[in-house]
Amino acid sequence: MLYPRGMPSASQAPRSRRLPGLYVQVLIAVFLAIVLGVLRPTWGIALKPLGDLFVNLIKVMIAPIVFCTVAIGIAKMQDLKAAGRVGGKALLWFELSTTLALGLGLLVGHVLHPGSGIHAALDKLDQGALDRKLAGPVPHGFWEHVLGVVPETFFAAFAHGEILQVLLLALLTGIALARLGPRAAPLVDWLEQVSQLTFGIVELVMHVAPIGAFGAMAFTVGKYGVGTLGSLLELVLAFYATAVLFVLLVLGVALHFAGLSIWRLLVYLREELLIVLGTSSSESVLPRLMDKLERAGCRREVVHLVVPTGYSFNLDGTAIYLTLASLFIAQALDVPLRPGEELSLLAVLLLTSKGAAAVTGGGFVTLAATLSATHSLPVLGLTLLLGVDRFMSEARALTNLVGNAVGTLLVARWEKALDLELARRVLRGTPAGDSSRSRSERAR
Repeated sequence: MLYPRGMPSASQAPRSRRLPGLYVQVLIAVFLAIVLGVLRPTWGIALKPLGDLFVNLIKVMIAPIVFCTVAIGIAKMQDLKAAGRVGGKALLWFELSTTLALGLGLLVGHVLHPGSGIHAALDKLDQGALDRKLAGPVPHGFWEHVLGVVPETFFAAFAHGEILQVLLLALLTGIALARLGPRAAPLVDWLEQVSQLTFGIVELVMHVAPIGAFGAMAFTVGKYGVGTLGSLLELVLAFYATAVLFVLLVLGVALHFAGLSIWRLLVYLREELLIVLGTSSSESVLPRLMDKLERAGCRREVVHLVVPTGYSFNLDGTAIYLTLASLFIAQALDVPLRPGEELSLLAVLLLTSKGAAAVTGGGFVTLAATLSATHSLPVLGLTLLLGVDRFMSEARALTNLVGNAVGTLLVARWEKALDLELARRVLRGTPAGDSSRSRSERAR
């Protein structure tokens, strides 16, 4: 059909009426939220439910997504040795990355001394505020953490949203399906359909991401405001600087040796990073991250195994926070830590950091569990962080997201499951071939 000159075709007409892309929408929402939080703090505080609602909607889908993707990833490898090899390489990198993050946080804490000069007294700290923040039992020992990985029942892990427990069930299910071979094909196909359904639901929820980011950021700025941070501002700045240093140096150098650029990766993930900045939760972009890594040339089975596992075992931002915040508390309370106590604290953090959920407040609860287990510092000292924990939550989530993206690319490269040329083209913004296809098209 011919159109008069100047009149758009049917395929072109809707484009003029489209809203800006999600990246632009979230950017506008975050900017407006900051303005509102500064000008009308009480209004910003009242908008907290909008951010909580969005994060809760995403959290509902995380357990089934992790279960389906990990189980399918292992089952489709068919070769359990290959699955074990990929998983082993992923865990090796996760452990190395987490250890470096913990060490960097400890180093920066000793160099900058963010807690020095506060001289806080324990008897003047607010125990009630800490209890309200934790709002639940905190595991105290090694075996409590280990036993916490095993759910009471199969469905209890899904009901409580315990990602480590869901991951354990997914690993067992994937191994069982792989051992069944062709007989398990109908079950694998069914899991594929459930996975597509969960991703479809998340895609619908993502349409309200700007609203969620607006509510969460307005609450943060309205309640705390940068001007109220006082002496705690040094801790916030030190944490953000350490997170940036870790991303650019540790992750950047590792990615460089894999033949890719950390800067191009950050630009490629700009939408996801902005959503995480607004919601303080890296879980909000889990499906989008997996899809983008597949588009960038990572083999699907590797992505489906490494990314969900990384969300429980590779929390680099949380690791930095744990050691830096621990030293801050010690310095603020004038509690000297001997080298042996610091090493003991670091050893326990290597375990407890693996159980930190990738959601808002997970790092705070994990730090409480660590201090309870080591008895090196009073747990009540955590009240010193209540006013700024939300500000650091964004950096934790952002660093966790980048760490998992880099980790997946490294494992895929190590496993020869990465199309390096395609990855370079996609990160440069010039995708070719099947990189532009949708997830559903690739699945078919």
